[in-house]
Amino acid sequence: MTGLIGRKLGMTRVFDAEGAAVPVTVIEAGPCPVVQVAGNRIELGFGARKLKRTARALLGHVKRAGLEVAPRVLQSFSVAGAGAEPPKPGEAVTVAIFQAGERVKVTGVTKGRGFQGVVHRHHFGGGPETHGNTRHRKPGSIAPGTDPSRIIKGKRMPGHMGARRFTELGLRVVKVDAERNLLFVRGAVPGPMNGLLTIRKQGGRSRHD
Repeated sequence: MTGLIGRKLGMTRVFDAEGAAVPVTVIEAGPCPVVQVAGNRIELGFGARKLKRTARALLGHVKRAGLEVAPRVLQSFSVAGAGAEPPKPGEAVTVAIFQAGERVKVTGVTKGRGFQGVVHRHHFGGGPETHGNTRHRKPGSIAPGTDPSRIIKGKRMPGHMGARRFTELGLRVVKVDAERNLLFVRGAVPGPMNGLLTIRKQGGRSRHD
């Protein structure tokens, strides 16, 4: 398996062999039941839905795998290796698929910040902080009036900030607690506490090295 579904529990620190403090994010990863196997793709579930909020089509889909309760979220992953034998429907995939020292990429939905101006949203410097002016946090000129007589696409302007899908790359696994289904990843990951995450294995260098 190449990945798991989990939720963010928060941040803390651990100490390495040399006694240095390492900031880590604690993720509850799995166990994720296998809902469907199709070729080299595996559909995993995480959490549990209330029965009254579960569509009958979804309930019938998970019952084929021997599950009585529909997972809260479903996600598709690829099988690691061409000759690897995929798990069967109904089996559970745990955090044991990861090892300390591996690099992973974590995907989640960032915290929503609501409607924000350009100073907060795009880190503009703002206008003069002197008496009499009214341009303290305004964006300034946004487009020429004559040509092209319109605002160019992609112009950095005030608007909704956060609440978007984001992937943090090259994070290193510091510790794996298989008994409690916990994954300790160095650095911060997107999303609030208890936010849903997707953790996938990744090769290459880490930005924390």
